[in-house]
Amino acid sequence: MFETNFEWPYYTTSNGICINADCVEVIDSYLLSKYKGKIQLILTSPPFPLKRAKKYGNKTGEDYLDWLCEIGNKLKPLLTKDGSVVIEIGNSWNAGEPTFSTLPIETLLEFKKRCGLYLCQEFIYYNPARLPGPIEWVNKRRIRVKDSFTQIWWMSQTPYPYANNNDVKEAYSKQMKKLISSGKYNSGARPSEHIISDTAFSTDNGGAIPSNVIIAANTNSNDKYLKKCKENGLDIHPARMAPAIPEFFIKFLTRENDIVLDCFGGSNTTGYISERLNRQWITIELDPNYYNGSKYRF
Repeated sequence: MFETNFEWPYYTTSNGICINADCVEVIDSYLLSKYKGKIQLILTSPPFPLKRAKKYGNKTGEDYLDWLCEIGNKLKPLLTKDGSVVIEIGNSWNAGEPTFSTLPIETLLEFKKRCGLYLCQEFIYYNPARLPGPIEWVNKRRIRVKDSFTQIWWMSQTPYPYANNNDVKEAYSKQMKKLISSGKYNSGARPSEHIISDTAFSTDNGGAIPSNVIIAANTNSNDKYLKKCKENGLDIHPARMAPAIPEFFIKFLTRENDIVLDCFGGSNTTGYISERLNRQWITIELDPNYYNGSKYRF
């Protein structure tokens, strides 16, 4: 399914390919010639825009903004006409002081502007089990509260990309099931001027429409990926994407057999979830340790 006549290390599955190389090289010399206009969803979490370099190879400061926007303009031609770009960017703090950096939001705004994209919706990923941090200001001096969320922007070349919220419905709560069963609700006009009809909550639609807040702990410490990395002396990626993120957006924004691309694959959570949901997928990861470890997801 995927052409493999290149020199970069790679592995394949029945639905996808993971390539160990620099994403710009892969985009320029492979993806643009083979997949222009064919990618339905670009879903990625680039190295976070921290003020100091981390082991997983992030850019720092203002260089991060220019770097990510340059990559965005290379990725844009790969999208289908109704395709989407979903980017998760983590928070950062200004070095040496308890103040929040605006670089992540500036980067998202510049990415949207320079790449000529529409912002379809903003999402928040909330990790209720995240450890307290930043340590200096939260744990030691006790002058800030723990930072437990990241921002996710859903963007597209059109105001009307493909999306179907029927595919991400959530199970009804006990209260909602009771309401549907009884059909009794305080109908009428609301202060917002929205009018609730007598039958507004009496129809079973197979589930509730989710909000734009994704809540998942991401605390699994005993899965196959972690075990195999430890057994084989490979580095475990320190910023693994929560599986709930790709699962939500892949279901919401793609159909079976559509192609999903993650150009900063890390431990390849995106590829793993795409495989499980019967989507084709392409991931790229520069670090050979993380690339080799990601094989154990399959």
